[in-house]
Amino acid sequence: MRLRDKTAIVTGGASGFGRGIVEKFAAEGARVLVADMNAAGAAEIAKSVGGTSARIDVSKDGDWVALTAQAMADWGRIDILVNNAGISHRPMAMEDVTEEDFDRVLAVNAKSVYLSARHIVPLMKAAKSGAILNIASTAGVSPRPRLNWYNASKGWMITATKTMAVELAPAGVRVNCLNPVAGDTPLLATFMGEDTPEMRAKFLSTIPLGRFSTPQDMGNAACFLCSDEASMITGVGMEVDGGRCI
Repeated sequence: MRLRDKTAIVTGGASGFGRGIVEKFAAEGARVLVADMNAAGAAEIAKSVGGTSARIDVSKDGDWVALTAQAMADWGRIDILVNNAGISHRPMAMEDVTEEDFDRVLAVNAKSVYLSARHIVPLMKAAKSGAILNIASTAGVSPRPRLNWYNASKGWMITATKTMAVELAPAGVRVNCLNPVAGDTPLLATFMGEDTPEMRAKFLSTIPLGRFSTPQDMGNAACFLCSDEASMITGVGMEVDGGRCI
């Protein structure tokens, strides 16, 4: 019960890595607010773990206002924030990505971190404690061709994590990020361009441990970084990648 009595918001918590984080946090004693564009999916997961849910577009300031207010009304404090929601454009030459797709990737993957900080960081600073975890990617460490603007958005998240950590450390707030390799989640087909056995084999050949990241892998790593066991760890980008970035 490493997160006993902790309160946690997890964005993108209705599926994939986010769901794995929600389930692990709840199993370790946290009260979890599952936030996702998929309101029905978020409600289903929340019910299964005894948590609460909310619909959110993480790129919209007004949605963060409402989410923060809901969490404070329910709990009176926010101990943990996991910025997990993310999207990608499909693999293609960098100059062929549409402006609309570029704007959406940066809004969901980067602007969301800024918006969450505007509303939740002041509460954590006032409490003189808190843990923020941003879900970045190995794409921000060792970029793949043809995912240029997605790679760049995740590199942004890694740098944002480090600068947030330095600024917030005196306030007792820790900020870290996870860099997973692709997992068998709804985003996998987007990363690969097409989901075929041949494409999967090609992708897996770049991962020394020979498998994709799982939601459980992410939940375990996230639980550690957000727990008091990691009280001396801040500004870290932990690779959960089976050796992909070596």
